[in-house]
Amino acid sequence: MLFFFFPISPLLLSLPSSSFFLFLLLPLCSPATDTSGHLSYTWKDLWRFADATPGSHVIGMSEIKRYLHQFGYFPAGSIGFSDHYDANLQASLRLYQTRLGLPVTGTLNRPTLSQMITPRCGVHDGQDFSGVARRYVYFPGRPTWQPGRKQLSYWIYTDTFPEYLEAAVIRQVFERAFAKWAAAIPMNFTATDLEEAADIRIGFYSGEHGDREPFDGVLGVLGHAFAPENGRLHLDSAETWAVDLEADGSKVAVHLESVVVHEIGHLLGLGHSSVKEAVMYPSLRPRTRKTDLSVDDVKGVQSLYGSNPNFVPSSVQTNDQHGQQVGSGAYTLNGLEPWCFLFLLFSIFF
Repeated sequence: MLFFFFPISPLLLSLPSSSFFLFLLLPLCSPATDTSGHLSYTWKDLWRFADATPGSHVIGMSEIKRYLHQFGYFPAGSIGFSDHYDANLQASLRLYQTRLGLPVTGTLNRPTLSQMITPRCGVHDGQDFSGVARRYVYFPGRPTWQPGRKQLSYWIYTDTFPEYLEAAVIRQVFERAFAKWAAAIPMNFTATDLEEAADIRIGFYSGEHGDREPFDGVLGVLGHAFAPENGRLHLDSAETWAVDLEADGSKVAVHLESVVVHEIGHLLGLGHSSVKEAVMYPSLRPRTRKTDLSVDDVKGVQSLYGSNPNFVPSSVQTNDQHGQQVGSGAYTLNGLEPWCFLFLLFSIFF
């Protein structure tokens, strides 16, 4: 074991014992970095606009407007985006906060920016929003698969599989994900080896991949899917996809099954829910597992297709967990480990 000695100032020795130990532990409380070279979220730079004031002119504020426009909030048809914190931006922020269950302030407060930088689905949030904050929504027009259909087939483009995951394991992930929805509605999903015979086509892609919805790299847009009966489900191959978070130590690991369950919801016609514990909530933090349908998810999909006669209500997730983060490599809010936060409080009051 190695021991490191360093000179300590007499001033530090005069501090209360808790403050002195805080000084020693501060280096351990710094934000974690990832050895793979992926150090941050795609939208991490949005943090610099924290607490900007309405009416101000801030260089780069147009990035916030582009983000909101991308996900269906900033006025449709906008082409140029100024750096002015104007009324349109405030209105867009209020709508964003309302739809995602955040405190509605119209300002770039820290809860709002924390939500913005979190990896998410690429489907925009401007679906059939009724104004009711805590509930499921549909795509415009409430599209579904043809009434009366009881079976859908899916095809997975195996040539795009991540090389670090076994093909059989990936197929099992999709089987489990489809089974989650099949348990709630009278619909079966079967795999096929024939692309031309499939109702649903699945693949991993990077950047621009032919659907005018390019992926943006690590921890940005994780995937997207299209409304019925389009049948396309795409995942960003730039992500570090994980099947078993306990076995995968990467701090930027994204739980594959959680994202797939979410995207299947879009394939069936559901938009993004504002219920944070719902599978159909648009964002997912790294190293977070969220695979069990919530009451909101089930009510939404059953309103479109009816209930599976064998559906067991007790199987539905009814607690308020927003997804379970797994492992010591999980990202923490603002990079501060929870135990460090508790120690800071102890140092202040004792």
